[in-house]
Amino acid sequence: HPAKGCTMEFSAFEILTALALLFLAIYYYFTSTYDFWSSRHVEHPKPELFFGNFKKIMLGKSSLGDYLYEQYQYYKNEPMFGLYARRTPVLVVNDPEYIKDVLIKDFSSFSDRGMTIHEKVEPLNQHLFSLEPARWRPLRIKLSPTFTSGKLKEMFYLLAECGNSFETLIDNMVKKNPVIECRELTAKFTTEVIGICVFGLKAEAMTDGDSEFRKIGRKVFENSWMKFIKFRIRDAMPWLFNLLGPFFYDHEINGFFINLMKQTMEYRKKNNVRRNDFVDLLMDIKDDPSKVGDIEMTDALITAQAFVFFIAGFETSSTTISNALYELALNPSVQDKLREEIIEELANDNGSLKYETIKGMKYLHKVFCETLRKYPPVTVMMRKTMQPYTFSGTKVTIPKGMRVWIPAYAIQRDPAIYPDPDTFDPERFSEENIKQRHPSFYLPFGDGPRNCIGARFANYQSKIGIIQVLRNYKVEVCDKTCIPYVNDPRAFLLAPVGGIHLKFTKL
Repeated sequence: HPAKGCTMEFSAFEILTALALLFLAIYYYFTSTYDFWSSRHVEHPKPELFFGNFKKIMLGKSSLGDYLYEQYQYYKNEPMFGLYARRTPVLVVNDPEYIKDVLIKDFSSFSDRGMTIHEKVEPLNQHLFSLEPARWRPLRIKLSPTFTSGKLKEMFYLLAECGNSFETLIDNMVKKNPVIECRELTAKFTTEVIGICVFGLKAEAMTDGDSEFRKIGRKVFENSWMKFIKFRIRDAMPWLFNLLGPFFYDHEINGFFINLMKQTMEYRKKNNVRRNDFVDLLMDIKDDPSKVGDIEMTDALITAQAFVFFIAGFETSSTTISNALYELALNPSVQDKLREEIIEELANDNGSLKYETIKGMKYLHKVFCETLRKYPPVTVMMRKTMQPYTFSGTKVTIPKGMRVWIPAYAIQRDPAIYPDPDTFDPERFSEENIKQRHPSFYLPFGDGPRNCIGARFANYQSKIGIIQVLRNYKVEVCDKTCIPYVNDPRAFLLAPVGGIHLKFTKL
């Protein structure tokens, strides 16, 4: 039957043609934006099909901070350079004056961080760090009073109490084994602080057992392959992420925090308890939404504002304390000098922790700043344009909705700005040296109106942690210490592979 055979051949040809057209359509979809930077005469690496310039990141072989460090080395003499996140153009800004324009001077053009919020799947992500400007601005204004220096002085006694409990915890752990994994140790301390100061309860994270608060905290930051895949789908295919919402919804984490906040607020209302803390502020906003421009203050949105301080206050500060201890173990002369200052300053106050005493520890502040220079928890500042924008003195115009990144980690390790950047040198932060650098070359807490609202709180929390270790113990490297420090390619915030193991010796 020749006719039948002809039909089959024609069908096969149709299939091949359809496949070819489909391939061309996919190819065109992924490459249609790849002339974006060349058409604007902005330097950029050549993109690859599907991956753009993000192959290493998408395959989990490099963290975003390390990848931008690598690209920054190549383009650091350029005021800015372009990248493609798959097919999406991203502008990376190196020049300090342009960084200042983005973060401060022209903030109204860059007031969005460019983070897509999937409220039904991740209800606790609608917080100050991620929110779009319409909800961010009124909430930021109302929440800022919680983090003034006056407010911090008022609640300092709570931080000091947590510091005393931390001292007891270290003693108990060292008796069992002098070699301690510092990130887990310090996370117990910061979890306790956040539980008390932000959620208004006793977290009991520093008991020898594992509190539910600490277990949940560990789960929030665990680097599993499942979470890695989830984040990649969320970034690359938001429509699929929403479609798979019920599968990705974390009932344990969301349920724990939303119920905790509801119960705390109900208890305070019923018993007329008022502590003038963060929970009270959130209760006031919930009772009178007009204070934030009639935003619908759902239980999830209220809880999300406390949740962000759990994330930021517990993980970033615990990592910073651990990283400081790591560098002090590697640099014993710096450790000895810092301990001398701590002991001398505490002796003036009969050994007790006081707000003004810590404020007076100048060398401790230098150590804290140098730790954040080498290890900024947030390695990249992210913004998105609110309208078309032209950088002053250039012909580079970018459209509304453009992603703009500032490579803080790379800048803070640039030898042209910080000579011998791998060396831990607190004197980089002497008053004289600070004056010689552009302020945009040091951004551990960001800058401008969307800087870190809890920077002052993190400063004192971290310093108390460092003080309580060094006043009683010498920290040293041991066989289990990972040298050199390697960044975890799958971690959202800067974190080391293998943890930080150090030997504690009682003084």
